[in-house]
Amino acid sequence: QVQLLESGGGLVQAGRSLKLSCVVSGSRFSIIRMGWYRQAQGNQRELVASIISGGITDYADSVKGRFTISRDNDENTGSLQMNSLKPEDTGVYYCNVFLLGHSNNYWGQGTQVTVSS
Repeated sequence: QVQLLESGGGLVQAGRSLKLSCVVSGSRFSIIRMGWYRQAQGNQRELVASIISGGITDYADSVKGRFTISRDNDENTGSLQMNSLKPEDTGVYYCNVFLLGHSNNYWGQGTQVTVSS
């Protein structure tokens, strides 16, 4: 059974940094795509950053230049480095992956990020 475990969330002041991690277990297949999404209270879940095979990345305009997504293919893990955090970055951050050989995609349980002004 594929499971995703996120960690690294917390409460920080504006301008500080956090690094989120996502560990994929239960599958020996490689990650084709990893995405980080966030959901602020009362809002829809939105894509923050993604990375696909070959290392091609994409970012929401609101986080470009501040967030960096990365992936370790050998360890089936990924991370989201978040710098210069703003109060509007507050929300629950979810990791999502597509795995080689799997028709479904998978979600983690989410990790709370709160940025105070």
